[in-house]
Amino acid sequence: MSFVEELTWRGLLSQVTDPKLSSKMASEKMVGYAGFDPTADSLHVGSLLPALALRRLQLAGHTPIAVVGGATGMIGDPSGKSEERNFLSEEQLQKNVAGVRAQLERFVDFGGGAKLVNNYDWTRDMSYLQFLRDIGKSFSIGMMLGKESVRLRLEKESGISYTEFSYMLLQAFDFLQLYRQYGCKLQVGGSDQWGNITAGIDLIRRLESGESYGLTMPLVMTAAGTKFGKTEKGTVWLAAERTSPYEFYQFFMQTEDRDVGRFLRYFTFLDEKTIVALEETLARAPEKREAQRVLAREVTTLVHGAAHAAQAEEATRALFQRESSADGKLLIPPGAPVVEEGRASFDAGFSLVDALVKGGLATSKSGARRDIEGGGVNVNDERISDVARLLVVSDIKDGAILLRKGKKSYCVIKVV
Repeated sequence: MSFVEELTWRGLLSQVTDPKLSSKMASEKMVGYAGFDPTADSLHVGSLLPALALRRLQLAGHTPIAVVGGATGMIGDPSGKSEERNFLSEEQLQKNVAGVRAQLERFVDFGGGAKLVNNYDWTRDMSYLQFLRDIGKSFSIGMMLGKESVRLRLEKESGISYTEFSYMLLQAFDFLQLYRQYGCKLQVGGSDQWGNITAGIDLIRRLESGESYGLTMPLVMTAAGTKFGKTEKGTVWLAAERTSPYEFYQFFMQTEDRDVGRFLRYFTFLDEKTIVALEETLARAPEKREAQRVLAREVTTLVHGAAHAAQAEEATRALFQRESSADGKLLIPPGAPVVEEGRASFDAGFSLVDALVKGGLATSKSGARRDIEGGGVNVNDERISDVARLLVVSDIKDGAILLRKGKKSYCVIKVV
């Protein structure tokens, strides 16, 4: 099937600029790109859709280009944002670009024509006057004001700066440069990028009389209406230094039943028959969470490799199936999140409330108290309901104390 057909059955096609794109891509090889702004030194799970789209494009026989926005990252894309972004120093931006580059190499084979480029390379030597003359003249203010990303920001009290207002022109210039240098005719992005993508198509048509295309994918939300990729601890990153492979695995293991089929289509390369079979298994035996397990394993393998995925799966099995060994010793699963606390704290008595906050299982003391009162907190597999509970020396097993909140979140307090 064509690249567009693949996205369609997976529910990943939101908008397309030409209804004939699917047949065109079925009959001819095409160069396509997606952009990634280096606002941090790591991508997050929200970046997975465009990254995997480039991989799907390559597997379908086309040529992908990943654009790291060293130039546009200095400006900030207003699309989907309610406030102006903070500017990054050039040193921080270069660090971020390097981190994003390394992560994109996990998804795309940058050989055989595929490329990873930085849009700073074709903007740094262009003067402001030259940009206005060559690019700015092709855009009317009315057209730019009509773009949804701009209109929504204008409705906010804070408005939009001229800097972010200009972002659309820079992204359109990217598409033009890629068209000229590499024959790139396709841009892929999230549905919030529609205005920027169509601006690039218009620019190519005006300046090159060329034909180009765009398609967008849906912005991922959970069935509960929450933003995908956010947890109590914050953003779920692709970098192991920011979000451990275990935490990353757990994020997908915790997927609600009503989301798991959709996420299997979005974030894995499993075929439709396999996914439907997993959905049927989920319907028959939801308590086994087999679909969630496959989802977590597949995505963790893509991002962190098979070894880390297996370790995270084993850690989960060890924790949730047998917290203590046969001889009563505490099992610390490999890859378990660990925080350290001096032994003297337990001699005096260390507040469980403080331990939950320190271990990242609660964001505040008041939240920790509510969790304890609600019966959702365990110490070494013993449910605790006393908010005044202190962790003492007798709680220490094999140099550690295991804390759990609910069935899915835990940490190990290592006594040092």
